[in-house]
Amino acid sequence: MKKNKTLRLILGDQLNINHSWFKTLDASVTNVLMELRSETDYAQHHIQKVVGFFSAMQNFAKELKKLKHQVIYIHLNDKNNLQQFDKNCEALIEKYQFTNFEYQLPDEYRLDKLLKNFTHQLKIKYSVVDSEHFYSSRDELKNLFDGKKMYLMETFYRYMRKKHHVLIINGDKPLNDKWNFDSDNRQKLPKGHSPTPPLLFSNDVSEIEKEVINAKVKTIGTMDSKNYVWPVNRMQSLALLDFFVENCLPLFGTFQDAMAPNEWSIYHSRLSFSMNTKLISPKEVVDKAIESYFKNPNKIDFHQLEGFVRQIIGWREYMRGIYWLKMPEYGTLNYFEHREQLPKWFWTGKTKMNCLKNAIVQSLDYAYAHHIQRLMITGNFALLAGVHPDELDAWYLGIYIDAIEWVEITNTRGMSQFADGGIVGTKPYVSSATYINKMSSYCNGCYYDKAKKTGDKACPFNSLYWNFYDKHEAKLAKNPRIGMMYNVWKKMEPKTKTALLEQAENYLNHINEL
Repeated sequence: MKKNKTLRLILGDQLNINHSWFKTLDASVTNVLMELRSETDYAQHHIQKVVGFFSAMQNFAKELKKLKHQVIYIHLNDKNNLQQFDKNCEALIEKYQFTNFEYQLPDEYRLDKLLKNFTHQLKIKYSVVDSEHFYSSRDELKNLFDGKKMYLMETFYRYMRKKHHVLIINGDKPLNDKWNFDSDNRQKLPKGHSPTPPLLFSNDVSEIEKEVINAKVKTIGTMDSKNYVWPVNRMQSLALLDFFVENCLPLFGTFQDAMAPNEWSIYHSRLSFSMNTKLISPKEVVDKAIESYFKNPNKIDFHQLEGFVRQIIGWREYMRGIYWLKMPEYGTLNYFEHREQLPKWFWTGKTKMNCLKNAIVQSLDYAYAHHIQRLMITGNFALLAGVHPDELDAWYLGIYIDAIEWVEITNTRGMSQFADGGIVGTKPYVSSATYINKMSSYCNGCYYDKAKKTGDKACPFNSLYWNFYDKHEAKLAKNPRIGMMYNVWKKMEPKTKTALLEQAENYLNHINEL
């Protein structure tokens, strides 16, 4: 009789040491992790992203081995690496005569489909388990909104708070009598204010970088491989969490939308990479923040805490719910039928627009930008410029260390580009220079004049803003959240309108020179 032997596949974003898989030792179980060209090549990734994932995976494999679990680790340039999950698993099953195959539910649709197809043609037993990471299941949002015409994050957020008893009193009432304190969280950094310097690590990832270079993987961005700043294991991720609640949470909410040159982190947690690779769980993060608040009631105002909790238990889980509800069709949506290419300077940061230069160069240097930089600087410009959502999707997916499709595409195609026609957001998030100046100091010293709408050196955001509304009036005029903008547009003098549209057309025709 054949001895039972199980092969367990662990994906690069499933590095959860607290998973029930690892609670007991079983010599008949072998865990496998793989560095693959299929994963490095589906988008042109930031070098810090590729190296970060591989480093975290290698550290996780070492941790499993230290705990006496059986591990096979396939490196990128191993001669027997077939560079795809299914092909490598098939070869391992045949080579070692495994009788069972197990995997955790992937977070990406493409991998979910690939592994389903793979297991359906297997001649051995297989099973799939939950990743044991999220607050909600894949179908929870779908079930909550069953029969409803609209999806509202706020409804989902309140449901999640009640279900998991997060900041709830008296059964189902919100702590401090209000669900959402977002209106308290929109301040610009005061002049002369220096945010707490971020906690940066000094990981030596030079050997991994060499492997990536030797494999001729096409990457973007820069990196100091002797001093890699991102957490690459659970211990560092927990240290970053501790640092955040102690040093950043007290001012997180107030300045979470603020932007300033040379301030790439401000009071943001930068925990998304650790959470998205599952080195730490969202529950750990939320519980730690709440614990810190109750320990330091005079240090942390409630609106700081609520804004942070909402991003994780609300927005992050909501994005995942929408993803599983709407994929794969969601990846093709293009409500405005935009067709333009991304400007070339999105890959270099070489633009005269100070806000875009800062946001893009920061992204190339750190593989990171916070949500308002992504939404109201790079995303805002791409939407105003009529860039095809596929173009921006690929850019966001590649350049940011925390970008995995389940969380990237719903934020990009939905929130940022309104390409889904309003599934995620209730209106397009576009602005002129006024908002950018309100929330940042980017406009100071810019080549373009934030106050000018037309003429020499007029800020491109100003004319592109009105051009966008003019172009899409048929689709947007009845939207109650932006009706006021069309009232303003209609009251403008015809010659003013013409000047704005001509200015916008000129800028769009010379977009790579801006």
